[in-house]
Amino acid sequence: MQDDLTPGATALEFCLRLARAQATIVRRLDTVLGGHHGLSFGDFMLLTHLSKAPGGRLRRVDLADRQGLTASGVTRTLLPMEKTGLVARMADERDARVGFAAITPAGHNLLDNALVTAREACAELLKHAPQDQLDALTAVLGNIATAR
Repeated sequence: MQDDLTPGATALEFCLRLARAQATIVRRLDTVLGGHHGLSFGDFMLLTHLSKAPGGRLRRVDLADRQGLTASGVTRTLLPMEKTGLVARMADERDARVGFAAITPAGHNLLDNALVTAREACAELLKHAPQDQLDALTAVLGNIATAR
């Protein structure tokens, strides 16, 4: 591949490096969260989304969107977490067709402990990154995440 400094080439290089970094982060967090808390990184993200949602609950379709999964994929992810009491199914009082996933007190407790581990692992991964670069990249990634 030749050196190409066009905006498209720069954007592609950023996206390729971002994908590789994402894979590294997921592997690292899967390892530490699994070893310390029995959680996959995907489970951790799911609990995080639920804990930040109003009332600690989200419609399954909204949770699927935030997780980057299909509705059936999020259902498969939720089933073992429901069995272990980390999340619960809730019905909508106004519409029986709408189902919610809600974080339970046990899920909050596990998430609180896992957050400590995740913060330490991420701090270790990013220990050489200057704060101003992290702030700028956080803004860029936020823009990407909300792009439609």
